[in-house]
Amino acid sequence: MKVVNLKQAILQAWKERWSDYQWAINMKKFFPKGATWDILNLAEALLEQAMIGPSPNPLILSYLKYAISSQMVSYSSVLTAISKFDDFSRDLCVQALLDIMDMFCDRLSCHGKAEECIGLCRALLSALHWLLRCTAASAERLQERLEAGAPAAGEKQLAMCLQRLEKTLGSTKNRALLHIAKLEEASSWTAIEHSLLKLGEILANLSNAQLRSQAEQCGTLIRSIPTMLSVHSEQPNKTGFPTVHALVLLEGTMNLTGETQPLVEQLMMVKRMQHIPTPLFVLEIWKACLVGLIESPEGTEELKWTAFTFLKIPQVLVKLKKYSHGDKDFTEDVNCAFEFLLKLTPLLDKADQRCNCDFTDFLLQESRKQGLLSEASVNSLMAKRAADREHAPQQKSGENANIQPNPGLILRAEPTVTNILKTMDADHSKSPEGLLGVLGHMLSGKSLDLLLAAAAATGKLKSFARKFINLNEFTTHGSEESTKSASVRALLFDISFLMLCHVAQTYGSEVILSESSTGAEVPFFETWIQTCMPEEGKILNPDHPCFRPDSTKVESLVALLNNSSEMKLVQMNWHEACLSISAAILEILNAWENGVLAFESIQKITDNIKGKVCSLAVCAVAWLVAHVRMLGLDEREKSLQMIRQLAGPLYSENTLQFYNERVVIMSSILEHMCADVLQQTATQIKFPSTGMDTMPYWNLLPPKRPIKEVLTDRFAKVLEKGWVDSRSIHIFDTLLHMGGVYWFCNNLIKELLKETRKEHTLRAVELLYSIFYLDMQQVTLVLLGHILPGLLTDSSKWHSLMDPPGTALAKLAVWCALSSYSSHKGQASSHQKKRHREDIEDYISLFPLDDMQPSKLMRLLSSNEEDANILSSPADRSMSSSLSASQLHTVNMRDPLNRVLANLFLLISSILGSRTAGPHTQFVQWFMEECVACLEQGSRGSILQFMPFTTVSELVKVSAMSSPKVVLAITDLSLPLGRQVAAKAIAAL
Repeated sequence: MKVVNLKQAILQAWKERWSDYQWAINMKKFFPKGATWDILNLAEALLEQAMIGPSPNPLILSYLKYAISSQMVSYSSVLTAISKFDDFSRDLCVQALLDIMDMFCDRLSCHGKAEECIGLCRALLSALHWLLRCTAASAERLQERLEAGAPAAGEKQLAMCLQRLEKTLGSTKNRALLHIAKLEEASSWTAIEHSLLKLGEILANLSNAQLRSQAEQCGTLIRSIPTMLSVHSEQPNKTGFPTVHALVLLEGTMNLTGETQPLVEQLMMVKRMQHIPTPLFVLEIWKACLVGLIESPEGTEELKWTAFTFLKIPQVLVKLKKYSHGDKDFTEDVNCAFEFLLKLTPLLDKADQRCNCDFTDFLLQESRKQGLLSEASVNSLMAKRAADREHAPQQKSGENANIQPNPGLILRAEPTVTNILKTMDADHSKSPEGLLGVLGHMLSGKSLDLLLAAAAATGKLKSFARKFINLNEFTTHGSEESTKSASVRALLFDISFLMLCHVAQTYGSEVILSESSTGAEVPFFETWIQTCMPEEGKILNPDHPCFRPDSTKVESLVALLNNSSEMKLVQMNWHEACLSISAAILEILNAWENGVLAFESIQKITDNIKGKVCSLAVCAVAWLVAHVRMLGLDEREKSLQMIRQLAGPLYSENTLQFYNERVVIMSSILEHMCADVLQQTATQIKFPSTGMDTMPYWNLLPPKRPIKEVLTDRFAKVLEKGWVDSRSIHIFDTLLHMGGVYWFCNNLIKELLKETRKEHTLRAVELLYSIFYLDMQQVTLVLLGHILPGLLTDSSKWHSLMDPPGTALAKLAVWCALSSYSSHKGQASSHQKKRHREDIEDYISLFPLDDMQPSKLMRLLSSNEEDANILSSPADRSMSSSLSASQLHTVNMRDPLNRVLANLFLLISSILGSRTAGPHTQFVQWFMEECVACLEQGSRGSILQFMPFTTVSELVKVSAMSSPKVVLAITDLSLPLGRQVAAKAIAAL
């Protein structure tokens, strides 16, 4: 008999009562090779015929079961066919379909093309929707029967439906396929959510508790599918987090002026990667502030730390609160953190002693003001601390009774900064005397440092500096003026000049420099600080044109300094005097060297320079410092003597107002300026002391010791202690400057790879990661672009990648990569900008752009591979072996970090596809595991987007990585191609 179509063939088999295997043989005869059974819709045709009557046709159903078992039909075609049946009133038919699902619903697989695997995801989604509708229909009918008083016979079908739902959803693989399907078909997922709500309403009235709880479990599993990647376990049994501690110390010590947002993002990144519970996270931030404050050197540093703790960190916590889910939870976490903090009694007692106050009281009040704690919590915590303080070691009563505590002063200084900024906005020409009164007030005692620290911690220092630059510019010229107004103008010029120098030395000159706007005239002070002011790492040329102004002005200034008994003030152009003083000093020095001027004349001249306006002395010493550097040993004496003359104050009745206060600031500025030169020339100059160490972190390296030894020693000490202190941060920063990024990073990684105990390596990673924040971008480029490829491609170094140091290095590499990648779109913080960039190597030539020209790295790899196409499986040859999500997102590959990441993942892909396994293969596995562990939900644009798509199929061959969640985590599911790759890998597991 000639069979015309599928339906006829099935009917003939039924009429003639063929057995299942006979049916299969005959079907293959009727339909020669070519079209597959799925294209012919065999599963749907069989189900259609089997479900014609009120009960299913057992013979035709046996054919379908045989087709499933012998893989004539795919699972997706069967699931699609089942989901089209919607007459739920036919109990026997429904039960037969549930039995068929039972055959395979927990072991779905597909080994075909990517499109077929995506088809399986969609079919599973339809089948889930069908199961939910079927369950709801069964529950409704059961309820109707119970209401009518009929026996509860319908429970069997409801139980069957729930059992199949449980079985289907119980498999992680199925949930992963559904996760992909949800992204493919958002509308179908919405339908599932509606069905779930409807089912919940129906089952709420069900008396059978067991069925109800079964349904609830299924509902929970379905709701967990969209977020199945974001479940992370928080780290238990650990109370110290050195990375958070060091990050806060680094920011407080070196970057008070930085914006809060980058710090908040860095802290959140660490919290996420190290899975730190919020209360312990907040506790670690406060602990770091306490330690930083207790160990800070007296003077400016202590005030900076106070401002950081009481003004900046509360703002950081307010921003962290926005990241947490719900305000109430966060205030509870902060309360919990304070409860822990109160148990650290010795630390709090030490802080109370250092600040001469109840430190906790100030901290709690500030937290309450910022809405971080409730009134009730504050009162309860204060009562606990008050009880503890009664047993604290008491200070001698009279000793510090008159000293006002810094926290109180800083908190009062903050509103004062705002008021001063308003005062400075007024027209300077209207009441210069009033303005002078305000500035004079700022100079007394430690007021200036307090105000600057408060301004720096609240982000107002830049506008503060800008206002003083405008004032300084306003006072450079004098027109018709009386003696009194001339001296007021001279004082305003001098105070603003000294303040700005002090700000530049304490907080870095970038706080003062404006964003260059073309066309606008650059103010005098900005010009001077860029070209004439000595700073660490900046070498000045004493013969630079900026030190060689108009000769007539120089001559008149020399005459004025030499002949008059004191400096004239009326109609003096101060900016011209400041720019001419360097050339004038050169003339005077030459005259002194050649015996034209005696030492008494020099004394008179230096007295004139510093007698009225201290800023002239600052400008003179700035040039002398540059000049001394260029002189031979025997030529320096007179220049150094002149610096000595200028550094001491003038003891005279005839000085202008606030002279002593100005001299204190001047000598601090001069001490900073001369520090390098005095060290190089082994000279000592006594600067008028303010009783405090003005340069606490200067000259930290021990003399005559190789810097590599210093680096390894310091790291060993930090590792033993378990946390990084402020002094160590400064030492590491100096070493990074001196040795360069590659030297610094390479030597520290060598130290890490020497560790053999697991707990030591983990601690070393946490500490190194925080030390690398000194210049995270550059360190990451070196680590991922040079050090790792070097270790992975050289078989003689593979032994160093064994566990535990290998695992630790993988963790460190991922942390650095994620931190740099997430922040490199933002700006580097100011302490990183200061560093002189060294070209590690031209990244463009190291990692070329196009695939036609293989990079140096890939040539290294391919030299020992016989088959260049080993990366891709035959089915994927069409897909370039290096095609990755980043190319589809059109990421800028001219960026060095993107380029380095892309090449590192190419190298990883090549190692996984290689025929030789070893510690380097194991390292790659740890690296990928750490990437997955650190991943946040839906992080499109993470570093994994640089991984070639072909790597996924290689990775799942590694037993530890062959899980559906890992596949979902490492592929970019926002792209259709990413979803196909993921579906293919998961369906084949």
